Amino acid sequence: MIAPGEKFAAEKNTQAASWLRRKTLESWSEADEAALNAWLEDDIANRVAYWRLKAAWGRADRLAALRRDKTASHADSKIPSRVLKIAAGVALIAISGAVGNFWLRNSQQQTNDAVYATALGERKTIALTDGSEIELNTNTAIRFHSAAAEKVVTLLRGEAYFQIKHDPHRLFIIKADGHRITDIGTKFRVRRDAARLEVSLLEGEVRFDSADGRVKSLSMKPGDVVIATAHSAAVMQQPKRDIADTLGWRSGMIVFRHTTLAEAAAEFNRYNAKKVVIDDPASAKLTINGTFQTGDTAAFADAAHAVFGLHVNMRNGETVISR
Repeated sequence: MIAPGEKFAAEKNTQAASWLRRKTLESWSEADEAALNAWLEDDIANRVAYWRLKAAWGRADRLAALRRDKTASHADSKIPSRVLKIAAGVALIAISGAVGNFWLRNSQQQTNDAVYATALGERKTIALTDGSEIELNTNTAIRFHSAAAEKVVTLLRGEAYFQIKHDPHRLFIIKADGHRITDIGTKFRVRRDAARLEVSLLEGEVRFDSADGRVKSLSMKPGDVVIATAHSAAVMQQPKRDIADTLGWRSGMIVFRHTTLAEAAAEFNRYNAKKVVIDDPASAKLTINGTFQTGDTAAFADAAHAVFGLHVNMRNGETVISR
């Protein structure tokens, strides 16, 4: 039997191969480019499959895609169909294998009262008995409690993505830093950092209640993002693409859009024991666009060197980037 993760990855890879084959071997119009961009923007999994496949035949193409403020353009040279088929096969093995291993090794069934946690760089999916799922990102811990009238998840640290089957007779509640999120049948992300909590809603509806009750209860709609501290909470709208990018970690990827090198390094450091250091203030303020594997700090350093001409050195086990 094909695991759900493998089937999903295979479908995405087939779609990506079709787009790339058309773009490199057939006539290509502005309408085709617009359609491809729309497909890429629709789902982070689409971008992951496309860029992994494209990377199969050259690091140069990959670095070109990371240059600031440039959109994808027609390939400079035609890629032989034989090479394309080989690359598609390599990408299919890499993607389906990684996702399949994730499902086989990192899925757990719910117990009624338990603590679930991930180590640095690890991801895990908790399958609930009602068909709901909770995906844990790197260095994340939750406490799950199930009772007759409600299910309660306490986010102790880190980041989690929730796909909840709504039950009007049994509340599903997430607690973090004293704040309370009540599901009304939805898909949403919760990230807890040292100084703030971030809640992003993709589908459905949730109700957000602040820790001290000073902020009026917020009814979140798709595209809403709530940023909350101990004494404040603000809601804003974000494009679907931006919210999807924050979930790149579900496919083992980090997505940067106009992100400073300092912020990008901090994001990489969430996943890796060997840290990235931006060694001077001027470099820290430079901005980069790109999609990277969570553990591939070398590719990030290569991009910083290729795009900005920065120096990359290893110092005491850290990757140090500077002018």
